[in-house]
Amino acid sequence: MKLEFAGQTDVGRKRGHNEDNFLILADYNLFLVADGMGGHSAGEVASLMAVESVAEFFKDTAEDQDVTWPFKQDKGLSWEENRLSTGVKLANLRIHESAASNSERRGMGTTLVCTYFSRKNVIIGHVGDSRVYRIRDRKIEMLTEDHSLLNDYLKMKELTQEEIDNFPHKNVIVRALGMKESVQVDVITDSPRIDDIYLLCSDGLSGMIEDPEVLQCVLDANGDLKDACQRLIDAANANGGVDNITCALIKVLQV
Repeated sequence: MKLEFAGQTDVGRKRGHNEDNFLILADYNLFLVADGMGGHSAGEVASLMAVESVAEFFKDTAEDQDVTWPFKQDKGLSWEENRLSTGVKLANLRIHESAASNSERRGMGTTLVCTYFSRKNVIIGHVGDSRVYRIRDRKIEMLTEDHSLLNDYLKMKELTQEEIDNFPHKNVIVRALGMKESVQVDVITDSPRIDDIYLLCSDGLSGMIEDPEVLQCVLDANGDLKDACQRLIDAANANGGVDNITCALIKVLQV
């Protein structure tokens, strides 16, 4: 699969430092965005550990398909889906163990969303409230589901827009890497088309601008993915920039 891509991160307007991390592993068609949490800059440590651990596992398994995996494969998933899920689980374990052994890192964690473009499909691994969107035919669709308290409430009962806007624990996530020794990873497989654009982002972006504005920022860039990233970050900052902002855009050129 032939791809074009760009990524960018920004501290925003309210935070003193950036706890987001993103990684583009172009040789393996792997893209990752993580949004860390925890005191003493531990969130930045957790998000960096997340993207680097998955990347390292992908490199190891690409070079030696007989390498021993740290977790059993899920029989309901393909080999590639298992590969991504296992990489995320390994990242979770490393973060959890690091937090348990270092008092300054205790309680640290991170969201993680990653996309792997295999020969035919886009495989998404997801924990937390960072998101993946797909832009196709000038329309935007969110492919992931937030692991957040607000989303749990929305699944249980219908809320008005006013109730959603005033929800007191909007930023509370119910699943993240590092919280427990094991983690449930959502795995989604999508069938890409030529000219599809996939957006990975932290909630510093999705929490600041609504989906239609996200779409418009990308369309206004007229195919320039670096410009689209900058437009997205500028829009999030213009709306307050209350959190770190990270985005990665991947366009499918050939399937």
